[in-house]
Amino acid sequence: MTTSTENIQAIPVPIPARLDVDAVVPAFSKAMNNLDRATARELDRAGLSASLRELVRLRASQLNGCSYCVDVHGAAAIAAGEPVQRVLAVAVWRESAFFTARERAALAFTESVTLAAQTKVPAAEFALVAEQFSTEEVGALLALVITINAWNAIGVAARPWEPTLAW
Repeated sequence: MTTSTENIQAIPVPIPARLDVDAVVPAFSKAMNNLDRATARELDRAGLSASLRELVRLRASQLNGCSYCVDVHGAAAIAAGEPVQRVLAVAVWRESAFFTARERAALAFTESVTLAAQTKVPAAEFALVAEQFSTEEVGALLALVITINAWNAIGVAARPWEPTLAW
């Protein structure tokens, strides 16, 4: 069976928006944007690379099932210099040889915090990230994971943004 780009483009599946968050709760939307900017400042202060930031955002978004955020942060990782192969491997990072010990610690921490209701972020997970990152870096990573999880919750619940397929 052959699938062409033409065939894929001919079968769009609309995923309708549920709630225009910016219009309905503008003060909340503004607060989320402020949180995002504050997180970026902490990441900059800690010196965490754009590439690592996007890999973390991508992994949390995959776990949370936020289609829009997976699209945005996958593309942003590539724009930050990540090879497509590594971006695709984020979903299976534990089975991939493409990630450093530092990146693995960040991705494990991302998963543990994202799934905190199940994991309770065990001491061993925290110790692993603390071995690879300074206290300031761990704090910035925590801020990043919490922030992307909040964006993911908005994206999954309200679907206010629609990913567009770029050919």
